Amino acid sequence: MHFLSASKLAAAVAAVAALLAPAAAASALPATHIDLTLQDDGTLTDVAVDGRPIAAAAPAAQQPIVSRQRHAVSLPPARAAVTFPGDGEKQADSIFSGITTFASLPYQQCFSDKSVTYDIAILGLPFDTATSYRPGARFGPSGIRQGSKRLVLYGGYNVPLEVNPFTNWATIVDCGDVAVTSYDNALAIRQMEQGHKSLLHRTPAAASVLPEDSLSAKFPRLISLGGDHTVVLPILRSIASAYGPVSVIHFDSHIDTWKPTVFGGEKSDQAAYNHGTYFYHASKEGLIKSGASIHAGIRTTLSGPSDYDNDALCGFQIVEAREIDEIGTKGIAKRIREVVGDNLVYLSIDIDSLDPAFAPATGTPETGGWSTRELRSILRDLEGLRFVGADIVEVAPAYDTNAELTTMAAADLIFEILGLMVKHPLA
Repeated sequence: MHFLSASKLAAAVAAVAALLAPAAAASALPATHIDLTLQDDGTLTDVAVDGRPIAAAAPAAQQPIVSRQRHAVSLPPARAAVTFPGDGEKQADSIFSGITTFASLPYQQCFSDKSVTYDIAILGLPFDTATSYRPGARFGPSGIRQGSKRLVLYGGYNVPLEVNPFTNWATIVDCGDVAVTSYDNALAIRQMEQGHKSLLHRTPAAASVLPEDSLSAKFPRLISLGGDHTVVLPILRSIASAYGPVSVIHFDSHIDTWKPTVFGGEKSDQAAYNHGTYFYHASKEGLIKSGASIHAGIRTTLSGPSDYDNDALCGFQIVEAREIDEIGTKGIAKRIREVVGDNLVYLSIDIDSLDPAFAPATGTPETGGWSTRELRSILRDLEGLRFVGADIVEVAPAYDTNAELTTMAAADLIFEILGLMVKHPLA
């Protein structure tokens, strides 16, 4: 299931306006919402006003139904004028004021108030005590929120994706951070898994208006703000409790599948769980679809070729950063799509997949990476994949410039992910 382009939707809404015009002229239809059932070619099959079916706008045709949408509508006497939320309304109004949440989204106390519902939630995981070089990613969630303030400065409409994720069908909230200890890594990992799982296993806000067999009607989707990359292990454990093993798209300069004996794990049992080994453990625990997962942006040094051999045993394929010079952003996206296919997908983005010129504030920077524009383009070319969740990790604001380059880049990547998720509910 997907949402129609702006041009197709505009045509559909125009048809609804024509359909409702007679009733509007008689002032018999004080409507507040219209519900549209649309086919892939933009043809309307059913129309309801405030939940009341009023007409079949067109006979059932050969095209499959791909979208059911709700839009606000104003119907003064003698005409039907449909408005799109936010379009042409006042913007740029004091976005620098107030309590900082991601993109000025409503803050909800999701952990203490079980009645809070949402379709997509922002979740902070302020953990960085399993990093190997520069610490500081515990401040990543707050830094990314700070970098996101300007996302709604002009309204939040994503021009390339033709969607405004903030004024669409999905209820999006900021649930704050999981309370993570900095003294005991084993406990912290359990806290993050339990926190993520408690938000994942909740009835979505739009469950009643989405098709009953839609996964988006069963589980909300969470976008996590790291935190060092170790946070993905408890996230994948939580994801598996809802979906089972999933394909993983991993943007990073490092493979993060090292054997613990190679990467820091010989010190103790707990040292074996760190930001360079979490995918090794996730693979051993059966959380990842083997052979249908992929790293992209890799450019790290290795202990030797055996690291790549071990990576393959963990179920990953690799696109190295330098390959963009030969195949471009379209080629990178094509390779990723070929690997994950129609599987459910978890998306993990280490900010160090970007070159330090664009994102210096990270724990283990590597030169020779992609630009912000290139990575955003690749993400948009993944439109239609079945994303069950996502994260941005390894943002360490203490190393950023005064212009907040890294936190803004991280926020912009989340903005693209929100667009992909809102435009394509999980069928």
